[in-house]
Parts: sequence; C-alpha cells; structure tokens
Amino acid sequence: MDVYVSVAGTGDIVGQIYRQLRATILDGRLTPGQALPPTRELAVGLNVSRNSVLAAYSRLSEEGFIVSRVGAGTFVSSEVGLIGSGRRRGADHTVLCPKAFWGRLPDLAFTQDTAVRYDFRTDLPDTALFPFPTWRRLMMQELRASNRRIGQYGDPAGHAALRAAISRHVGVTRGIHSASDNVTVTAGGQQALDLIARVFLKPGDCVAVEEPGYPPARLTFESYGATITTVKVDAEGLDVSALPSRAKLVFVTPSHQYPTGVSMSLARRHALVSWAERNDAIIIEDECDSEYRYEERPVAALQSLDRSGRVLYVGSFSKVMLPSIRLGYIVAPSLLSGSIGRAKFVADGHCPVTTQTALASFIDSGLLAAHVRRMRQEYRQRREVILCALRQDFASWLTPVPSVAGIHVTARCISLDVDTVHLVRKRATAAAVAISCLSDFYHDQPAKSGLLFGFGSIPANTLREGLSRLRECFMGV
Repeated sequence: MDVYVSVAGTGDIVGQIYRQLRATILDGRLTPGQALPPTRELAVGLNVSRNSVLAAYSRLSEEGFIVSRVGAGTFVSSEVGLIGSGRRRGADHTVLCPKAFWGRLPDLAFTQDTAVRYDFRTDLPDTALFPFPTWRRLMMQELRASNRRIGQYGDPAGHAALRAAISRHVGVTRGIHSASDNVTVTAGGQQALDLIARVFLKPGDCVAVEEPGYPPARLTFESYGATITTVKVDAEGLDVSALPSRAKLVFVTPSHQYPTGVSMSLARRHALVSWAERNDAIIIEDECDSEYRYEERPVAALQSLDRSGRVLYVGSFSKVMLPSIRLGYIVAPSLLSGSIGRAKFVADGHCPVTTQTALASFIDSGLLAAHVRRMRQEYRQRREVILCALRQDFASWLTPVPSVAGIHVTARCISLDVDTVHLVRKRATAAAVAISCLSDFYHDQPAKSGLLFGFGSIPANTLREGLSRLRECFMGV
C-alpha cells in the first residue's frame, strides 16, 4: 500500500524515512500485519537510493516495528500494539473554534438500537415488511442498464423520471397541481428544509415554528442564524392568530401535527395562507407521515389553497419506505425551483442516480401505493391495540390526543408532571422499553407532559407485552 513519506533536502535521508515510518506505526495509521511498500518502489517514489530505504527498514526491524518475510514482503510487526498507543499524539489539539450554535447542541444519535426489545420510539417504520426483493430487482435493473448515465453526474434538481413520478404522486395522493419542473429531489426531508433555509433566510430573520414541534427543523433554521419564535398548537393545529407579523417563514405540519398528531382545520389553513399573503411570508408545509391515514378523508393540502406561490411543500420517502433511502423532495413554483436546484448543487451535487431511477419505477409501477396500503392496514391494527390500552390500562395516567394519521399516538398526562414522566421513561428503559416524552419536543418550558407511542418499529407480536411492561413502570409513581 502507499505510505506517505516526505524527504526534504539531502541530509540524513535514512533518518527522515525511519522517523516518519516509525511515527506512522506508533500513531496507528499502519496497523499490525499491514504491508509496507517494497524498498525499490519507495526509493523510486522518493527519488533516493534504495540503500537509504534498506537502511531505514533495517533500523525499524531491529527495534521490532517491522518484520520481513522472504518472498512475501515487509509488514508491521504483530507486537507493535504493545509499543504504540494506537492514537495519534496531539490529534485532538486545535486552535479552531466552531460557531457557538454547534457547541451548544448535544450529541445527536439517531441510529436505531437493535437491542431494544419493545421499541415505541417515533419516526421508525417497520423495515422488516419492506419488499426488499422487489427493490433489489429494480436496483439491479438500473445497474445493468446499458446507457452511460449510471457513471455520470446527475441533475442537481433530480433525475427527470423521478421528478415526474413525484409530481404525479403528490397530485394523486394530495391533490397538488404541479409539473416535474416544480420538483427538486433532496437527500431526505431534512435536506429539503436546509435547502429552503439556505435560499431564503438571512441571519436575524424571524422563523415561526409549532410548539411543541419538530426539533430538527428548528435546529436547521437556527443554524442559519434565524431567530426562532414558537407558536402554540391547540386542537385545530397552529394558532394562526398568535403568529408575529415579522415572521418571514412559518414551518407547519398541518396534516398530522408533529408531535401531537392533530390535523389543522380547514379554517386555520385558509387563515394561514391569508396571513402569509398579508405579511409577505413563506410557508413550509411538511407532510411528515400523513400517508398513513386511518380515519376521515384527507384535508386539502395548504399548497392547493395557495394562489401566490408562497407554500413550499416538503415530503420524503423515509417513513413510507426506508429511512436509509435518503430521498425527499420540495414542490415549489418553477421560478423558485431554479434557485433551490442551484442550492442543491452547492450542497452536495445531486442524489444517487441509480436510487432515483429505481424509485421512479417503484412509484410508476404502483408498487409504492401497494406498499403503503399494506402498511396502512398493518399499522391500523397496531394503532388500535395502543388506543385500546390507553383507554383501559393507562386511563388513570394518560389520555390520547385525537389524531387520524401517522405512525405514532400521543397521549397527554392527566396529572403527572414532566419530571415524573421522565422517571417513568427511566424505569421503562431498564425494562427494555424505549419511548419518547412529549416534553422533548418543546423549545420553551414544556406546557404539557405526556408520551409518544410509536408503533412503526415494534412487531405486532410484542406490542401487548411492551405495553404491559410500560404500565408496570407507572405503578407507584
């Protein structure tokens, strides 16, 4: 393998090579058993005599750092682990300082802990029921394609077939009138928010978010220097009357408010669009997990009520397919899509072309719709089990918030305060039950305490046992 060695000047050539290779081994950059470059090859690369390299290797061998095997080559000694620390000395030292915002954030770990037996956390779909053989076939079809697009850079705004498929998809499922040039493909819903913030926000701009609300959205806007104003959510969704007139952007989850689950009433939707027109503001409509709707007919999307092009519609395939697929989209007026596409290019160039084309086939062939129907039926059954348990086994402590969609149920506490609910969660963790507290979704002081019962990641055969264990955690608090 190639090893970085630099020789300066003509003095002490052997010593320079020896010290750099020794440091590379002690730092752990070369590990026990790894091969060093052949002496002739290294000598040619450094433009020095082979004897100088041989002398340096000899010193390293005498000190036990390397071993030579006839006919095989030279390797780092297996005993070097007893000598080196495996960590580069001084590697963590720096005089650089990130913006204060990044220093204030806690370490964020979103990877799913597979050791959790009873997992009620939110935002986690049941990946075990995803049609992997079908998806694998679609991916292989693209990888075997004879055209050259597989190995080339793609359009920052997204592959044409996927943009057209998404336009048709949101038109059928949400009544949104759009064309392919209104769609920008993103690396998930979170990047969609990042691109919008990148294009429209200046430091100091006021952004209104729901309270309680989706923390990653708020963090995205804060990272661009925005001033965050929280607006309470009630039984009809965001309280439009409480919006500050100075807000340049409003982030809402109207179909299935995250995390409470309430749907924004049609009157509030009209009021929000009218407010944005009066105050020259932007609305981000995030559909979250509203594809899974169990009761009532869908309420019109905000974007379908918009007549001045102020609503930017955001969606993703994380919950209807797989979180790891990392594909989402923005539906915006074509006059804005150009700037958003350029921001996408600046951010990361484009999303993987093969995955995009496979997804376009998945949508257009009806496979996505079939998968959503299947999962909706499965989730409906799990949801009913949770609602039944809340009304019977947890009635002394919790009351469910009315909702008609999504893959979690929110339940507010009747009398327990935030600290007590945290104690319940701590007990639950010890009992192999993972669950989210409602207080975690407040930016300001939590006004309500409660729990979020996600049912996407807990198998149906362990659901009741998980609820039973959780109920035991409430006993005696």
